[in-house]
Amino acid sequence: MKVASFNANSIRARLPVVLDWLAAHSPDVLCVQETKARDEDFPAGDIESAGYHVAYKGEKSYNGVAIISRLPFDELIYGFDGSGADEGTRLMAGVIAGVPVVNTYVPQGTDPSSERFVYKLEWFDRLRSFFDERFSPDAPLLWAGDFNVAPEPIDVHDPGRLLGQVGFHPDEHRALGRVKEWGFVDIFRKHRPGPNEYTFWDYRARDSVARGLGWRVDHIWATRPLAELSVDAAIDKAPRLMERPSDHTFIYADFEEWKGKGA
Repeated sequence: MKVASFNANSIRARLPVVLDWLAAHSPDVLCVQETKARDEDFPAGDIESAGYHVAYKGEKSYNGVAIISRLPFDELIYGFDGSGADEGTRLMAGVIAGVPVVNTYVPQGTDPSSERFVYKLEWFDRLRSFFDERFSPDAPLLWAGDFNVAPEPIDVHDPGRLLGQVGFHPDEHRALGRVKEWGFVDIFRKHRPGPNEYTFWDYRARDSVARGLGWRVDHIWATRPLAELSVDAAIDKAPRLMERPSDHTFIYADFEEWKGKGA
């Protein structure tokens, strides 16, 4: 089973990128963030024509999440409340072949002195409660998406200079760490411990990809029962080098089995 994640920065603008990647890599599951499309505008037909099921929730110009799956969904959850009224365009979960897949687009936070940054920290606390209330760390569970945090110094190109900025701030590290302590393993780092592995390069920095000015803020994490079945993980930098790319690229992981409780 291959699972991937991608911040599209507009699913309609990046639809050719997504469809090409689906055709070339044949993932079983693709979590997409920042779709920036109302539900009535989401290109579900194009994705379904490629042989996939898709579930989504979005809004115009901002946020939006989707899960693209080769298999049908056993269950869908939108937002912290389950019905989508509470952060439904930032969080969704689909149960696929018995395994819950949680897809999140964590708030960016804008600036450490802003109310939005406080909101981001509180969002992680709410996410920890979400996992506590709905799932068990002793069962297979996958969490993927744009976490908007680079967890370790190796995950940013200049940790000494960037420490304290949004995305690489000690308060964010503590907040994300509390969620990880619930029972997650960073699947990418399990298989790829080396440096210079990034998923995001800022549009505003000239030649950011060529100069290596990246951040690893997109992640695939899993509970230990599923992490033990992971066999590889990688980042595909090529889509970031395409014409009209997202500022993010695809991260993916392979698992030798995929079986949840009761599946």
